[in-house]
Amino acid sequence: MAEIAILLVFPLLMIGAAFGDAFTYKIPNWLTALMAIMFFPAALYAGMPMAELGWSVAAGAIVLASCFALFCFGQFGGGDAKLLTAGALWIGWGALLPFVVAVAIIGGLLAIIMKAWWMIKLQAEFSNVKGLSEKVKPSIQLPYGIAIAGGAVATFPHSWLYQALT
Repeated sequence: MAEIAILLVFPLLMIGAAFGDAFTYKIPNWLTALMAIMFFPAALYAGMPMAELGWSVAAGAIVLASCFALFCFGQFGGGDAKLLTAGALWIGWGALLPFVVAVAIIGGLLAIIMKAWWMIKLQAEFSNVKGLSEKVKPSIQLPYGIAIAGGAVATFPHSWLYQALT
């Protein structure tokens, strides 16, 4: 029973973060903190070896440092950085690359879909307004938590923790 709860907590928290980001463009700190903290009792319960735990923490630290650099250059949101870091803890070193690739692919698809939707909506609403192109910014805000959650849910079955509990 505890195994099922552990296997559900990470995906459900990720999905909750994705919904929150989709509707508010914010990922609450308490949610990412809870996700990161919950990893440690889950790893302890699953009997994760210290070396594997160290690699999971290393994966989280590398992701945090990378995301911090992207945040400093204005390329990544702070909530997204924290969510990706918490996800890296759960996914671990062994599945980190597939996780990051899945997040990037889903994020790219999300950007294409949202940009197309935005352009179609803009075209329909303002088709007769002259000089609109000078007043409209070409970029859109992406709720990247959706991509992070999608990548996490897709790659979680490849993590050490998931495989140990199933």
